[in-house]
Amino acid sequence: MRRVDVALGERGYPVLIGPGARHRLARVLADIGARKVAVVTARPEQWLPATGLETLVVPAQDGEAGKSLARVEQWCRRFADWGLSRADAVVSCGGGTTTDAVGLAAALYHRGIPVVHLPTSLLAQVDASVGGKTAVNLPEGKNLVGAYWQPKAVLCDTDYLTTLPARERVNGYGEIARCHFIGAGDLRGLPLAEQIATSVARKASVVAADEHDNGLRHILNYGHTLGHALERATDFRLRHGEAVAIGTVFAGRLAGALGRIGPDRVVEHHDVVAHYGLPTALPPEVPVDALVALMRLDKKATSGLTFVLDGPKGAELVRDIPERTVTETLDAMPRSVAGSA
Repeated sequence: MRRVDVALGERGYPVLIGPGARHRLARVLADIGARKVAVVTARPEQWLPATGLETLVVPAQDGEAGKSLARVEQWCRRFADWGLSRADAVVSCGGGTTTDAVGLAAALYHRGIPVVHLPTSLLAQVDASVGGKTAVNLPEGKNLVGAYWQPKAVLCDTDYLTTLPARERVNGYGEIARCHFIGAGDLRGLPLAEQIATSVARKASVVAADEHDNGLRHILNYGHTLGHALERATDFRLRHGEAVAIGTVFAGRLAGALGRIGPDRVVEHHDVVAHYGLPTALPPEVPVDALVALMRLDKKATSGLTFVLDGPKGAELVRDIPERTVTETLDAMPRSVAGSA
């Protein structure tokens, strides 16, 4: 069992990574002092570990369609009907979208109730469950309504990963691939649990230094500006990790076009992403102008187009990038074959 601590003083918490990690849940809830618990799960009930407490099980469904204020309201009303109080706790069990939405429900209910995450997808274990960012989508964009709400613990049970379809497993590597360019080092060839732990450790160090995304934490969005635009432009046919993977390749090309990195480093972006079996080309049906319009709505953009890019000092946020350069770089990207991811 690997342990990574998110060092936030009294609000710090452990991330446990390994087979059987979910069975630590009852101990975590006892340590919190919860009297009863609501478990919001996108997985079958038989996958849930014992809580040791009176438990309400609330069904959920993974997917971007479930990341809505309407869904959060439904869950909070279930909590209220059941009599959940600040002396109790909420547990999420599912992929990244479930983790995000349940985290927001916990942040809002009674102005904040303890939450524990049981991420069941590789994407959620590597990224979504750690760091305290919770959010849901609006028709106008991804993750536009949210709050910072740190969990009490994250239990990354790698046994869950054996249940994933092949595409969903590869999807999770999108966040691992981008870690290569934000200071985690080369994770290719390492055992999966070590890849997860190293990625989580890098994120934990960044979150501890910049919890509320005022500076350094921006680097965690490497590949995400184009990635989020691709998700929306394809009506989420492209999954999050796949879209971030393409966004990472593009970030390398854009950094090269701006003279921030050399040709070898640009190629390295492609090679790292391709190593994990992730897509590296734009989907055929998405117009460049539509992607640029969506990227203008990115939360990091305050004036002009904004990206996290590699450079002489490593990854950093770069603002006011000329739209023409972005458009030309997108135009030069290869296109995938119709029907592929």
